[in-house]
Amino acid sequence: EWTVGLFTADGALVGTASLQGNIIKCVAVAEDNRGEGLSGRLLSAVQREAFQRGCGHLFLYTKPQNGAMFRKLGFYPVAGTDEVLMMENRKNGVGRFVESIRSAKKGGRIGAVVANCNPFTNGHRYLMETAAGQCDLLYIFVLSEGKSLFPAEVRLRLVREGTADLANAVVCPTEDYLISSATFPTYFLKDDAQADRIQCGLDLQIFGRQLAPKLGITKRFVGTEPLDRVTAAYNRRMKQVLPLFGIEVVEVERVRALLRGGDPAAVRGLVPECTYCFLCSPQGRKIIDAGKSGPSP
Repeated sequence: EWTVGLFTADGALVGTASLQGNIIKCVAVAEDNRGEGLSGRLLSAVQREAFQRGCGHLFLYTKPQNGAMFRKLGFYPVAGTDEVLMMENRKNGVGRFVESIRSAKKGGRIGAVVANCNPFTNGHRYLMETAAGQCDLLYIFVLSEGKSLFPAEVRLRLVREGTADLANAVVCPTEDYLISSATFPTYFLKDDAQADRIQCGLDLQIFGRQLAPKLGITKRFVGTEPLDRVTAAYNRRMKQVLPLFGIEVVEVERVRALLRGGDPAAVRGLVPECTYCFLCSPQGRKIIDAGKSGPSP
């Protein structure tokens, strides 16, 4: 995390802002110094730091009442709740993302699966195959967040290889718009103490208000979750929120597959052939050795 501060000549702190990954947070200006353009100076400093790190796509959290101020500083709304507004420095970023993944295939019943696939298992395959059987067109979103044991590009490739026979399925990344550090950081913390209080409102707002209507999605398929409390709580919240947007949440019984002990043969019957071949490769073995506790779902 990187933080910048603004100080008076006598050393008093009058403003601060922080950068964590591609997220700008904790932007604050002392009440007596508001209206002096300090927020703009803070954002400029943070953006310079981000660009030097090679990060051009930035997100910012603020209170809804501050949205107009940050729009003047080059940020645009993505999603919001009564408590928080999420903004980004790309105009119509969600719209451009949707256009980049929109399928040319036509479908009457359009569904979606959102999964990490860390790694891709028979349980994931069963969920996707079941969903595809109930849809004319199925979008399979594989998380792009880089906080999993298996790299995002590997997970995306394995899902594409493992579902290549599903003619009505389209496999695509999520970039920063679904279950990412920007929209839903708790998912990656896996903190049981917070599981019943997870804040996934922004993530579901983006899916329900932005992605689903633009792609015509009316069903979201999820696997049952008996072990991971964060994912189970997220599933419960989905059932409460997504129907408000006309999206049916369909829960499919799923078997959990875990890779333990560092031996790919131990999961030979639990993963598709493409995943098993990758686990046996030098890159796969290196990843297994790095993840002593096994991958998360």
